[in-house]
Amino acid sequence: MCKSQRDRVDSHRRPDARPADPGGGEAPGRPAGVVAPPRNADFPWDEFDTTAYLRHNYQTLRSDDQQILELVRDFFADSLPVGGAKGLDLGSGPNLYPALAMLPLCDEITLFELSNSNVAWLEGEVPNYRHTWDPFWQLLCERPRYRAVGNPRQELARRASVESGSVFELPEDRWDVGTMFFVAESISECPDEFDEALRRFVGALRAGSPFAAAFMENSAGYDVGRRRFPAVAVTEDIVRSILEATASDLRLERIGIEGDALRDGYTGMIVACGHAGIA
Repeated sequence: MCKSQRDRVDSHRRPDARPADPGGGEAPGRPAGVVAPPRNADFPWDEFDTTAYLRHNYQTLRSDDQQILELVRDFFADSLPVGGAKGLDLGSGPNLYPALAMLPLCDEITLFELSNSNVAWLEGEVPNYRHTWDPFWQLLCERPRYRAVGNPRQELARRASVESGSVFELPEDRWDVGTMFFVAESISECPDEFDEALRRFVGALRAGSPFAAAFMENSAGYDVGRRRFPAVAVTEDIVRSILEATASDLRLERIGIEGDALRDGYTGMIVACGHAGIA
């Protein structure tokens, strides 16, 4: 997960509660009685329960993650550059499979994350990641380009580094390949912050850079441990409308809920692949 500024509000909410308005009332310029939704900076991201999130989401390879990874694998396997590129995984959290998906293309991968708990986990995991990630890598290795990497643990440790930073302060035009999984829609309740986060992700990539992004569809927010975190309810049309103004060669796929849902309060997942910049 990413957040904007470090001055966050610790509201000590119930785990099932919606975040309270940080201003304690109406937002400037809004009609009386209309309360602004909480913004990214209003949540205690440094208290994100990394262990709980990891256990719930990535203890095993779920069928929806398998479908996502297959789409991203096939897109990257057919993409340039051949190697030596600089990759960005924005808002990594306790998730290594986006970085693993970029390994054949990149000599350097930046895991860009601001939550202190997630940063600490990444710094401990990258040097010798746990075996729960092996099924993810085995799925990637169905394409020869991934098998050519050799030892993924060794190569991820060599190529990946963790950088603490905010999506809203991303440098422009810095990376050659990018991934962003379940971040832009999961850091705020404000649609304008979703829009900005998605545009900044694409803008951080050099023109022509391949990217893959995934989103929870119509998310109503989510619990991690005993804390409630925000979301913007996005659809395929919303994602497409933003990316069409910033990217080209777009491929969007919707993944419905099959079997057990990951959690309550969403209707599926959306995967977007493309190239930064307008052709």
